[in-house]
Amino acid sequence: MIFEGINIFAIVLVLLVVYLFVAGVKTVSQGYNYTVERFGRYTKTLPPGFHLIVPFFDKIGYKMNMKEQVLDIPSQEVITKDNAMVTANGVVFFQVIDAARASYEVNDLYMAILNLTMTNLRTVMGSMDLDQLLSLRDQINAQLLDVVDEATQPWGVKVTRIEIKDIEPPRDIVDAMARQMKAERLKRANILDAEGERQAEILRAEGEKQAVILEAEGRREAAYRDAEAREREAEAEAKATDMVSVAIAKGDPQAINYFVAQKYVEALGKFANSRNEKLVFMPLEASGVLGALGGMTDMLKNLNIKKDEDTKHVP
Repeated sequence: MIFEGINIFAIVLVLLVVYLFVAGVKTVSQGYNYTVERFGRYTKTLPPGFHLIVPFFDKIGYKMNMKEQVLDIPSQEVITKDNAMVTANGVVFFQVIDAARASYEVNDLYMAILNLTMTNLRTVMGSMDLDQLLSLRDQINAQLLDVVDEATQPWGVKVTRIEIKDIEPPRDIVDAMARQMKAERLKRANILDAEGERQAEILRAEGEKQAVILEAEGRREAAYRDAEAREREAEAEAKATDMVSVAIAKGDPQAINYFVAQKYVEALGKFANSRNEKLVFMPLEASGVLGALGGMTDMLKNLNIKKDEDTKHVP
């Protein structure tokens, strides 16, 4: 009987030691911190790893997630500065940096952060008008982050980011904004069309100006060429006249025939090209013209012979 009692006591003692060992050994996972309470009072924080606590005296109070967490901000209605009703929602990114304060300084940490963010969201967005609300999201996020992060510091929490996801104005305001945007784009399109037409008119005027300049330069060059041609023609005519005059002075019948025939043909051509009605009585046949030229030549010869005779009688 004594041996049986000793065996039972040994078994109970072994079981008690195993229980105390198991109860005193705590393993904390990576990314978590455990708070330890002794008789209900916080004593220390266990970081990730293997730890021993005193059974029956110490116990694990809170298991706090130390990783960055995301908290959704549900949609809520906000009245802007210009009395427009909009619906907005967002997300909050935060991280617990002090497990003890996050566990004992605030009751229900997640609910506290959520309500704090929603309240400040209405405050910040309500201080802006609708146009600012739609165009200054970065400024809204920055203001919310500053306010909420400062308010959560006593809780051992670091708010890293606050992002506004959606801002939904009323349907009538959306339709009015769409019409305004369409009108603005039509205005820009009309301005661009007007600018294009003005540029085209400028280019067209420049082209016409260049064309007029080139045409004037062409006329000037043509006039210069015509004047040069007339000058050369006049020089040739004067030279021919001098030669004919010299030949006539020398009494050359061929020169006289050439000179008279040239003037006769020129006069006949001018007379024929005139617009007035005309009646001509003259030998228009080639034989008649040659006969007339021959008669004029004989007359000139007689004049020359008479001139020679008069020269001989002069003492």
